[in-house]
Amino acid sequence: MPKVPLWDLPELPQNHLPPHLQLQKTRVFCNNDAPTHTENITYSGAYAALGVDNSLRLDEFRKNFKVKVIKLNEEDMEFDLIGIDASIANAFRRILISEVPTMAIEKVLVANSSSVVQDEVLAHRLGLIPIKVDPRLFDYMSENDVPNEKNTVVFKLHFKCERKSGERRTVYSHDLEWLPFGSEYVLSPEKSADPTSKPKTYTSFTSSQDSLPEFSNNPITVSPGIIISKLGPGQEIELEAHAVKGVGKTHAKWSPVATAWYRTLPEIVLLQDIEDDEALKLVKKCPVNVFDIEDMGAGVKRATVARPRACTLCRECIREPGWEEKVALRRVKDHFIFTIESTGALPPEVLFTEAVKILEDKCERVITELS
Repeated sequence: MPKVPLWDLPELPQNHLPPHLQLQKTRVFCNNDAPTHTENITYSGAYAALGVDNSLRLDEFRKNFKVKVIKLNEEDMEFDLIGIDASIANAFRRILISEVPTMAIEKVLVANSSSVVQDEVLAHRLGLIPIKVDPRLFDYMSENDVPNEKNTVVFKLHFKCERKSGERRTVYSHDLEWLPFGSEYVLSPEKSADPTSKPKTYTSFTSSQDSLPEFSNNPITVSPGIIISKLGPGQEIELEAHAVKGVGKTHAKWSPVATAWYRTLPEIVLLQDIEDDEALKLVKKCPVNVFDIEDMGAGVKRATVARPRACTLCRECIREPGWEEKVALRRVKDHFIFTIESTGALPPEVLFTEAVKILEDKCERVITELS
């Protein structure tokens, strides 16, 4: 094939790449053996020889960036982040897991526990129970702070299995009772720092939490139905649990999400018409039912891509020789399918909003330090 002189090539629009380079820049090619063109080309002078400026422009970012909510309920949320880099999507994921604060049980005061579960294991299980309260209403508690209604939530658990019943009983998370006035336990004088002091409560609030406007019509609860322990006849658990505000990077019990993850949008392209027997074969190849058959009339049946989002890139459709020339599997580099599964403390859409605010604060701190 003779080479075409450079002066005979068609002129491209200003600041536009040739189609094959544009495809390599915006897509990951998922071949039978391995993916190719996986890197993001961010260097501003990458296409300087073609007269194309590859630098990031704010106006173009604003025009291309989109957020589309696909599914939303009280527990989880699926949405599309379009027009951003993978580093930004991963920053949101990491912030959701480790930096959005929640309330979790930190101290457990055990008065009596005769169950088979050791005290430290029992305290650990209590710490992992999600507390349904907005952490934005509370302050962080340092080592020198005194517990009060703005930094501590107190729960009580007193559960006993009667010996005469002869049956085992299960202790659930909803058996925890919220104490709006603080702790009911009293320290004896001999355990106090001053032996002559009068008995005092371990921690009591100066005001009642249930009298505060944010809690008067919305009492603090925990996620129900979580098994804490099982008691045999004659066994008993009596304790108090104190919850404080924290973040997931301190301990996983403060993480507000069960999981937060993303994947790039699959793109399936039929490079040629696949009809009749081959179409049926292609439909049967896919384990997640991505393809469908369309009746074209005159007895002709053609394969179509009906559900591209369901593709897991298992490559079964191109596993056999010859199918890579018929089906192309790609990933869109700047289109992320993001999923958030909340533990119940906050709705998933609020969690993402809080993650955006935290990332914004980080950026402002960096700009302040640089200036």
